[in-house]
Amino acid sequence: MTRGKQKIEAQRRNAERNQKPKGSQLEARAVALKVCCPICKVLLANSNQLGDHYASKHPKEKPPESS
Repeated sequence: MTRGKQKIEAQRRNAERNQKPKGSQLEARAVALKVCCPICKVLLANSNQLGDHYASKHPKEKPPESS
């Protein structure tokens, strides 16, 4: 058995380990991804990535005009 300071430290470490995560990665991802490809519905962060996406995945199509 642990006593004194060891016990308190062990309880603190266990409390930190059992704590729930502060935020969801899915929520952060949804906030960051704002542009959607109308053809394949992939989410992208900005219009520059949409242009690159069109160049690689849909080379025969023109990317939509950014507004």
